[in-house]
This record gives sequence, structure tokens and C-alpha cells, in this order.
Amino acid sequence: MRNSDRQVSVLFVCMGNICRSPTGEGVFRHYVKAAGYEDRIQIDSAGTIGYHTGNHADRRMCAAAEKRGYSLDSIARQVTIDDIENFDLIVAMDVENLENLDYLVGRRLPHIRMLGSFLDDSDDPVMGRSVPDPYYGGDAGFEAVLDMIEAACPAMLEHCLSLSADQ
Repeated sequence: MRNSDRQVSVLFVCMGNICRSPTGEGVFRHYVKAAGYEDRIQIDSAGTIGYHTGNHADRRMCAAAEKRGYSLDSIARQVTIDDIENFDLIVAMDVENLENLDYLVGRRLPHIRMLGSFLDDSDDPVMGRSVPDPYYGGDAGFEAVLDMIEAACPAMLEHCLSLSADQ
């Protein structure tokens, strides 16, 4: 029997969980709430390394997000095997982190995709363009991250709703 109200869980993953993945979490949460689906989609973020565990998102990323009306409230943590087993959709920000996730579980899993696969210019259901790491760059890098994540939100929401309907 189908349950169209089944909650779907999404995990955004970058390297340190202080720039791109908390932005994915915050922007997508905002988008999902505005669309009226916040009770159906659980959103979190993590990093493939634990170096920044316990830290808030990068202050420059927070400032750029705040200018667009987003709040980045997550605390950095490292992705776990349990995350990979329990989340319905895992969104890696770039090829390196996608490969790190594959390595962690020993194979490519169908529910792990790159954010770029949700962009209009992508015809690849897994890969797509990488979201560039803005950490060592200037303000334009943080804006580019926001642009890409905002552009991917409609397709990510559609995908999540299809996952909910498939159950």
C-alpha cells in the first residue's frame, strides 16, 4: 500500500560541513518549508572529514546566505555509515566527496547523487557539475554556491516527492 505522507530524508555532504553542505541544508529547508512540505522532508548535512566537527557554518557563508534570507544553523559533523544506510537521498557537493562516500561503503549506491545532477543543464542522473568549494576564495564563491543550490531546489523537491510516493 502506498503512503503519500511518508517522510523522506535528505543529507547534504561536502568535505568539512561548514560551507556547501550546511548551505544545501539551510536553503533546501527554506525552499521545502515555503512549498509546504516541511512535515514530509527531513533535511540534514554532514562532512566526509571530521576536522570541523562541532563548529558552526563558516561566517562568510552565513553572511552570504543571510543576505538572501537563509539561516544556516547546523553544527558540523562527520558522515557515518548509519547516515548512508538511513537517508533516502544523499547529495554530494562534488566528485571528491561522492568518491569518499563510495569508498566509505565500498561501492556506488543509487541514492547517492551530486547536487549538480539536479541542475537544468545536467543530463546525468548521478553526476552533474561540482559545486565549487568557496573556502579559500572571495565573496563570489559563496554567491556561486548559493546560486547552484537555489537552482537545484525545484528538481530536488520533485525527486523527494517522488520518493515519498514510491513507498
